[in-house]
Amino acid sequence: MAPIVHHFDWPDRFVTGTVGRPGARTFFLQARSGSDLVSVVVEKEQTAALADKIDEVLDELMAQDGNPFSIPALTPEGLVDNDPLEEPVAEQFRAGAMSLGWDPSTGQVVIEAFPLLETDLEELDPVEIEPAEVLQVRIPVGSARAFTQRTREVVGAGRPLCSLCRMPMDGPDHVCELPDGFR
Repeated sequence: MAPIVHHFDWPDRFVTGTVGRPGARTFFLQARSGSDLVSVVVEKEQTAALADKIDEVLDELMAQDGNPFSIPALTPEGLVDNDPLEEPVAEQFRAGAMSLGWDPSTGQVVIEAFPLLETDLEELDPVEIEPAEVLQVRIPVGSARAFTQRTREVVGAGRPLCSLCRMPMDGPDHVCELPDGFR
């Protein structure tokens, strides 16, 4: 059976956002075109890695002679999006694998998120497993820079890290578990 593809080509909005308090947040990728809205749960680390890779791809393209795709070095001012996730935030699926690509014919970054497979690896058939659904988003380069900027801000808005143990602090009563020999 063919997968359901939630396809957003030049979406009105594509952002990373969270629901919940720092330390108990759920991270989402959310795409909207008109009244079509899809929210996919992702791990914090997935969003951070996605932002890093998008910037890496854009920086490489920008470095090409003459910057043929007009890649901006920073987020264009009119594309900054600090609004909360759109309601209702209903989990379509939880992302497992993600892919990132570049379409030079349209000058768009292509992001795909696939559902997390909940199966025992020993039971997997060597034949490729087709996912039940896929989120596919194609965004122009300025929107891609805006996505990475917002994603970094959302990821960084969590609990502060302790300067000694580098672990998230759960409040003023934080106690470090330092290696032997440190006090």
